[in-house]
Formats: sequence, structure tokens, C-alpha cells
Amino acid sequence: MNFQQLKIIREAARCEFNLTEVANTLFTSQSGVSRHIRDLEDELGVEIFIRRGKRLLGMTEPGKALLTIAERILDEAGKVRRLADVFTNETSGILTIATTHTQARYSLPKVIKAFRQLYPNVRLELNQGSPQEIVTMLLAGEADIGIASELLVNNSSLAAFPWFSWHHALLVPKGHELVQNQPVSLSTLSRYPLITYRQGITGRSRVDRAFQTAGLKPDIVLSAQDSDVVKTYVKLGLGVGILADQACETEESEELVRLDATHLFDASTVWLGLKRGQLQRNYVWQFLELCNANLSLEEIKRQALSYSNDDEPVIDFQI
Repeated sequence: MNFQQLKIIREAARCEFNLTEVANTLFTSQSGVSRHIRDLEDELGVEIFIRRGKRLLGMTEPGKALLTIAERILDEAGKVRRLADVFTNETSGILTIATTHTQARYSLPKVIKAFRQLYPNVRLELNQGSPQEIVTMLLAGEADIGIASELLVNNSSLAAFPWFSWHHALLVPKGHELVQNQPVSLSTLSRYPLITYRQGITGRSRVDRAFQTAGLKPDIVLSAQDSDVVKTYVKLGLGVGILADQACETEESEELVRLDATHLFDASTVWLGLKRGQLQRNYVWQFLELCNANLSLEEIKRQALSYSNDDEPVIDFQI
């Protein structure tokens, strides 16, 4: 048994059992991938994959158990490779942050400016995506820090820390009748076409829940991932915008008016996420402190460097 075989098992699951994609990802041949799988199954004496002819359809129960072990072993091996780099390059390197457009555009600029002053030799990479994509990047080791309002706190393989709370706001064209009819109720709002975020991002679940609890069906005519896209279509008069209040704070357009909606929708929290058990350079901890000075560095490290109860490190598997 070797690391290449374990990498093939992991990539097969990630590539939905397409061996051509597995081979491309690992820079090897498809025949080589197939041979490694056969050799491993022969060595273990069990079938790892469910097959239909030469096609892989899924994993057997032994295969699923092996996948869990393989992911942990490869993760631990990655930490060993990171060890020297972590302790020898404390003020230089690359900090990769996976975040949503809203946080990248409106919440992070001041933090990143302060961080650059402290660590001028650290390069920053901002990867924008949905909360689910952010979780995936963290778990795959493709990002050091994840920032989002949803999902990060629900994954036991991640350590999540609160950054700040925020509310939604309403955005309407100047002269809109709602400007003269405040505070706006949910019932009134439901009678207008609405433009807001797509499901799964930027507190959209809070918006849906508020209308559902009130027994109302909102007329959401357009959903988007980008706050600026929401603004664009509000300016065109296509509907009332429901978006993050921080996305309205820099609104200087004479065309739009911001209306309070704190009484309509529950507050959301922006979370900072790290993969549990992952060795981090000092500048990663520093970045979290810059985001929220109330966070205890000792508590951050305690949670981030520990394993959840169902994610204990594997120490008894022999290669």
C-alpha cells in the first residue's frame, strides 16, 4: 500500500469516479490508475468500488471506510510537509482567503490594508464563491481562511469564529412610494417585486424564513450572487432590493434610497473558518485578530488545532 493508491481513492470520490479525470488530476495515465486500484483491492482482499463492466459507479462499504482513512492519512502527511514551512516562513508566504463577494467587496478592504502593513511580504489571494464552495476549499486545503455568513459553523471539520453581525436593508429608487411609508411591513413588502441574493448565500435563508413565518409568499423576480448586481437592477426599476446593510453603507448614488429593515429579518453573523487540526503560520492567527480583536488567540488556537469528537486523527493505520 502506498500514498499514490490513497490519493487515487480520494480523487476517485472527488471526480465522481471518472478515472480519466482522476488520471489528469494526478498527472498519470488511466491505465496506471486502474492498475493501482486492482493492486490495492488484491492486497486488501475486498472490492473498493461498485462496478458496471469497466465503469465505476460508487464505493462499497469497505471502500467508504477506506476513503475516510485515506483522507485522514493524506491530511496528516500534508501537515508534515507544511511543518518546516510554517516555522521557517513566519513573515512571508501566501495567505489564501475564500469568501463571498459581499465580504470581499465591503468588509475585508480595511482588514487587508492593515494586514499588508504588518506583513508586506505576504501575498494575498481572494477566492470568491458560495458558502458551500468556501467549505469545500477549506476542507481540500485550497484556502487558509474561509469567510461567510452561512454553513461554516455547521461543519464539524471546521473551527468557526464569529466576526460581526449584520442586518438586511431595503434599497429602492429615489421617489419610490415606500420612502414615504416607513417603517415597511413584511405584508407591504410582499406586494412588490423583489430583488435579492440567491438561495444559500448572504443570509437569504433569513429572508425566506421571515416571509414563511408570516405566512406570506414574496414575489422574488430576480436572485443574484453579487450585491452590485442587485443594485443594478434596482436602479432599472425592476424591484425593491433586499441586500446586506454593509453593501449599502458605501452607496453614494443619487438614484437609490436605503430603507431600514432591521425589524423585518433576523440578524446574520459573518463567520471566520479554519480547517481543524491544520498547522497555520503566525500571520493566519494575526489576520483573525485583525478581524475581531475580541477573539482570544489562545481560544482560537485551542479550537483550530483540535479535532472534533468524530474526527480523531488516525494513528494505527500502517502504510
